[in-house]
Amino acid sequence: MTEPITEPTPAASNQDWGDPRSRTVTWHDPLRSASAGLALPGLDYLQAMVEGRIAPPPISSLVQMELVSAEHGRVEFACTPDESAYNPIGAVHGGLVCTLLDSVAGCALHSTLPAGKGYTSVEIKVSYLKAVRASSGRLTAVGTVVKAGSRVGFTEGVVTDASGAVVATCSSTLLVFDLPQG
Repeated sequence: MTEPITEPTPAASNQDWGDPRSRTVTWHDPLRSASAGLALPGLDYLQAMVEGRIAPPPISSLVQMELVSAEHGRVEFACTPDESAYNPIGAVHGGLVCTLLDSVAGCALHSTLPAGKGYTSVEIKVSYLKAVRASSGRLTAVGTVVKAGSRVGFTEGVVTDASGAVVATCSSTLLVFDLPQG
């Protein structure tokens, strides 16, 4: 016969947790950036973010990633995760790495689009190759376009840690569509 599971009391459950830690997340109005981007070709929009003329989207602050460079069909992001992104087994949650890959995959395609066109992820396949921890240091993610069609795009992404080791890769399929005007 198994013993019934008893829930610890709040005082007993957190006495060995250590001091609480916190991180503040700030961002700018995302609709201002989005509306500024409507009139720009994708590459110009991304380069304006790199140069600090247009604010990055809030997700960038949340997961501590930044757009480092953008050229036609290729973008690079950097991210230095800390323990606030840890999962229950003491590693950076795979969702953060997937978010980084989804971002470079999408922005790589965005860099090829004319003004008035947008995109959304249809499918992403991620392969995790190595655990990421705060000690992994700065992550570099590069997204490249495999094929940019008028309705569907195909991209790839690679994330490396500070030592240059590949920690994850992805392939992505994205839908291209007209953005609403006005």
